Amino acid sequence: MEAIQTADQFNEIIQSDKPVIIKFYADWCPDCKRMDMFIGEIIEQYNNYDWYQLNSDEVQGLAEKYDVMGIPSLLIFQNGEKLAHRHSAYTKTPDDVLEFLQEELA
Repeated sequence: MEAIQTADQFNEIIQSDKPVIIKFYADWCPDCKRMDMFIGEIIEQYNNYDWYQLNSDEVQGLAEKYDVMGIPSLLIFQNGEKLAHRHSAYTKTPDDVLEFLQEELA
């Protein structure tokens, strides 16, 4: 999963004409660390999509702009628009994440 370092980089990535998946996280977040333990297998299953991660403490303003109220959150963007958003309470297990991806990318 490639790290997004700047808002400009983020804005460029979300312009993709195919869906991109972005994980919002923070280093201090225990649920983010839990997700890191299982997300690799999910990325392998969905490897035809580009995956990115954005540390919401390091790249300011984007979490607020896209209504990320809890982390980790998964957002799907295409052509500059947010297509889908799975908030932190619903990203705690691999099944939660897979269900979201199956619903939104089918």
